[in-house]
Amino acid sequence: MQTILSIAIIVVLLTSLVLLVRWPTLRFVGSMPTKMFAFMAILFTSGLDVGLIMFPLTEFPVYEAEAVYGFASPLAIEFGFWGFLIWLFYFLTTFYFCVVEPRLKIFEIPWVKFLNNVVIIGTCAFTGYLFLTYIPSYIDGISDLAKFSLVAFVVFCAVLSSTHVRYVKILSISSTWLFFALIAAMWFAGDMGLTGFTTTAAELGEYFTNIHEFVLPMSDYHAFYLFWWFAWSIMIGQFVARFVGALNTWQLLLALLILPSIPIGTWFAVLYYYHSNAIEISAVLNTSMVVVGVVFVINSLDSLTRLYTDNLGLTVERLGVLKYIAVHWILLYSLILMYQFTPLKIEWVGLLVIGIYACVYFLIFSRRKNLLNKSRYKG
Repeated sequence: MQTILSIAIIVVLLTSLVLLVRWPTLRFVGSMPTKMFAFMAILFTSGLDVGLIMFPLTEFPVYEAEAVYGFASPLAIEFGFWGFLIWLFYFLTTFYFCVVEPRLKIFEIPWVKFLNNVVIIGTCAFTGYLFLTYIPSYIDGISDLAKFSLVAFVVFCAVLSSTHVRYVKILSISSTWLFFALIAAMWFAGDMGLTGFTTTAAELGEYFTNIHEFVLPMSDYHAFYLFWWFAWSIMIGQFVARFVGALNTWQLLLALLILPSIPIGTWFAVLYYYHSNAIEISAVLNTSMVVVGVVFVINSLDSLTRLYTDNLGLTVERLGVLKYIAVHWILLYSLILMYQFTPLKIEWVGLLVIGIYACVYFLIFSRRKNLLNKSRYKG
């Protein structure tokens, strides 16, 4: 599996390079263009989930202990799994759904459409499953009944939010500001100061000096992350492409590489300061992290739910609000339980997405004349 993963990553990198060199000033606009901050808020909150909030403090000790990660600081390793270069996946798919898909309509081919929606629904459920799995780490002593009830409530809120794209936008922007507020609260509560932050954040430089180490999987756990990013890549590109507001290729690339990496790097630096200085997180801050994590899960799920319901025509307009909420709540919650009680893995979803990539590349090549003849953009 790792060989397939490595080949797929190299293809993504080379394709992104070709797009940047060949069409650097190609300008495109989504079907529902938004201002840059709104676009990045939608991308940030839809393209990330509860793992951003809940994983780092449990992973820093692992990166300190295992020799495979010894070439860089645990902070740099964590950032490399979440930030900068990894956002090329979203760049490629956003470009595709803005520029190529409107002309070739590959994702309207029935079997491609079917596989795509299997991926969306499966990854949606995996996001809920991760939240279900990590709740006990952040809410001490939570009962099984409370844990499953909380997840059921989160799924309900996400499906409710997905009933109108306006709610998705509002929630994305609000939760982005909420995340910034959490960073500020953790910063001041930890008495970090500017010196503490800059000293800690300087370790992020080890990522950039060792960026080549992050291209291909360095461990099974890194491979898990890369498969996870692949699993998300097509559906996130498909969703956020509609919100692109008059960007060209190099602007989109820089926006995706840099803008999400700033809050990610800042958040990880604050958490790493707590970790390296053995600062205990208060009950209030812990609760705040849980709240933000819950909101991020809702954000991720509502975006994906909105996407697959539009794709399948299982919309509010067709089903009505009550039936829409009931059908999709039952579907998603049932699949979350399947992840809990069956051996389903996100790596399988990621592998399926790589297969979809291969099919799309083949179909683009076979229809390349049609693509060029329908070109309406000038770079």
